[in-house]
Amino acid sequence: MSRIGRLPIQVPPSVDVSIVGRNISVKGPKGSLARALHPDMTVAMEGSTLTVTRPTEAKHHKQLHGLTRTLVANMVIGVTDGYRKQLEITGVGYRATKVGDKLQLNLGYSHPIEIVPPDGIAFEIETPVKLAVVGIDKELVGQVAAQIRATRKPEPYKGKGVHYLGEQIRRKAGKAGKIGGKK
Repeated sequence: MSRIGRLPIQVPPSVDVSIVGRNISVKGPKGSLARALHPDMTVAMEGSTLTVTRPTEAKHHKQLHGLTRTLVANMVIGVTDGYRKQLEITGVGYRATKVGDKLQLNLGYSHPIEIVPPDGIAFEIETPVKLAVVGIDKELVGQVAAQIRATRKPEPYKGKGVHYLGEQIRRKAGKAGKIGGKK
């Protein structure tokens, strides 16, 4: 079993944490995040460390303990460093462009797809086929990256589509006639 919940969270000096009841807010150089935590979990600030404690040893409380600690740690990391998900587009003529704040994807459909970023999210175009989703909220960055990937999932025969940088696409062989079967 994981013992993630027991690990203390180191808070850098540039980060301000305030705990009011079950609400926690974290302010840092990149922005601020707030979250309502589960009422059974208690978060305490001792010096420059945050600790999460659980009321009992019940399985439900053990699960919430690790989850709560990870959510708070992600908030601290987000306001100091931020999060980034990189995506890659493969396919002839497929590309991404930025129009103002919007992301415009040409993925072989009859029209370009426009994606408007939610508050706290920015798009960075590194090359026409590589883009990044940047923000301070880890959940929101992952959700927006998943929505972009869902616009054209990579297909298994040629691997064309939108995928995460470094993601391995499971490939299929295709027709037997093309490989060298009977003619």
